[in-house]
Amino acid sequence: MSSFLETMLARAKADRQTIVLPEGDDERTLAAAERILADDIADLVILGDADAIAASSYALDGARVIDPRTSDLRAGFATQLYELRKAKGMTPEQAEELMDNVLYFGVMMVKTGGADGMVAGACHATGDVLRPCLQILKTAPGVKLVSSFFVMVVPDCDLGQQGTFLFSDCGLEVQPDAEKLAHIAVNSAKSWKTLMGTDAAVALLSHSSYGSAKNNDSAKVVEATEIAKELAPELALDGELQLDAAIVGSVGASKAPDSPVAGRANVLIFPDLDAGNIGYKLVQRLAKAEAYGPITQGIAAPVNDLSRGCTADDIVGVIAITCVQAQAKKNAE
Repeated sequence: MSSFLETMLARAKADRQTIVLPEGDDERTLAAAERILADDIADLVILGDADAIAASSYALDGARVIDPRTSDLRAGFATQLYELRKAKGMTPEQAEELMDNVLYFGVMMVKTGGADGMVAGACHATGDVLRPCLQILKTAPGVKLVSSFFVMVVPDCDLGQQGTFLFSDCGLEVQPDAEKLAHIAVNSAKSWKTLMGTDAAVALLSHSSYGSAKNNDSAKVVEATEIAKELAPELALDGELQLDAAIVGSVGASKAPDSPVAGRANVLIFPDLDAGNIGYKLVQRLAKAEAYGPITQGIAAPVNDLSRGCTADDIVGVIAITCVQAQAKKNAE
């Protein structure tokens, strides 16, 4: 277990939050829930067929198990959902029908304070997980878009913060324009601070460093850097930088000697989803890095998506991270 994950679990345990797990019919979810409960990491609400969950081989004592089809919360949630969405054309009947959807039911639990966060996606697509979040929870105050990141923990590595990096956006924004890229950079710096407790050093990545190549792609990153510096002048943030200039001291000193982050970046902002998704998977597979995510940022309450190829261990890690995000949200209120 990495020191990062150990820290997340310890912080979650120190101030327990309530997390709803909508995928109670998934074996990996139940295995993760068993571990979370055994180690007193979080309080859990598990959605699904209560009889089937009770008949499983997992020790889930202490979890609150709710079947959305029969729950006494259902009618109230449907009424509140209708009120939230009637201006968009939703009918009371549609709101009632959506309460059969465990993802909508789970998000309503978060919306109404029955849970502090939600973790799902083991058997649902990202779009299905995020749709109710954006419809019901919406974006956090002052945030213009929802994006995602991975925490990458590279073994035997002295780059970044002892081998730990934040990569963004690797899961949501396909082709962000300069303004969106700037917001992703600023939000990622805040996410780093929330999780790591240290200051971010943010590099906006490109195939170019400080104008070594001039084209529309590199110009977008230059413009994004300028916007991000205007949005958050207090941040250590720079671009455009090639990957080696961003994280390797000697290369950064050569290619960008006046940069405030070259050679020491711990937050890496990729120019588009192709680069981000390929980049994190390369590091995960070739460097045998631990990859935690995709973690969302920018939603009004912490809801995190899982890869459908996730393991129970992955789910445990994301639950712990979601708890830490929930703690930070409460401390900021």
